[in-house]
This record gives sequence, structure tokens and C-alpha cells, in this order.
Amino acid sequence: MSGSGTDFDPVAVVIDWLDACRQRRLVDLLELYANRATLDCCDGGHFVGRSGLLRYWPSKLRAATPDAFELHEVLPEDDCVVLDYRDYDGNTVRTKFWFDDAGHISRTRCMPLGGLGSRAA
Repeated sequence: MSGSGTDFDPVAVVIDWLDACRQRRLVDLLELYANRATLDCCDGGHFVGRSGLLRYWPSKLRAATPDAFELHEVLPEDDCVVLDYRDYDGNTVRTKFWFDDAGHISRTRCMPLGGLGSRAA
């Protein structure tokens, strides 16, 4: 996210997001999102705003496998941050994060990455 003129570290926000997921801290996780954030999940679901996030996240955090939210790679791009990791059910996925000017997550979009999931840890 070079040249974005922001006063926050988007990679650090993504790491905070991953830590909140690992530790099942729903309140902290939700605080990282903008009020009207959108979440597009790997299963095709589209969730908008705080109410949408509250429909999505609690069941995912409760159902998380022991190896969920394991980091594979995090990379800043021009307009977003890309995170490759194990999702709540242990599948390897890529999530892109976009941010508002205040440093809150404004949008996430997840896509499966099947090939990474078969790597030995």
C-alpha cells in the first residue's frame, strides 16, 4: 500500500486480525472492521456491516480447528494486504484486506488456495 498517505500499518492490522481470530476474541476482531465493512467469504457469502459480521464470525470462531489461523504469508500490495493462512476449518485460503483512511478494515475477500494446504508443516 505504498503511497497511500496513511498513518497506520496495514500489515500490523492484518496481524492483529489473525491474532484475534487465533485467540477467539470476537470483540477485538470486530473492532478492526469499519462500521460498513464488507466480507466476501470463500463459500460465496456476502456480509455487510456490524450485523453481517456478527452473523458470520461467532460460528466460525467456535468451530475453529486446532490449526486454524496459521500464517503462511502476508504481503502488502498497492491497494490492499494479501494474507495466505489456514482458515477456521484448516483449509488454506487467501484473503485480501482493504482499509479506510482511519485504518479499519473496509473490505475482505477470501479465496481458496488448495495447493498450499497440502504442504507439510
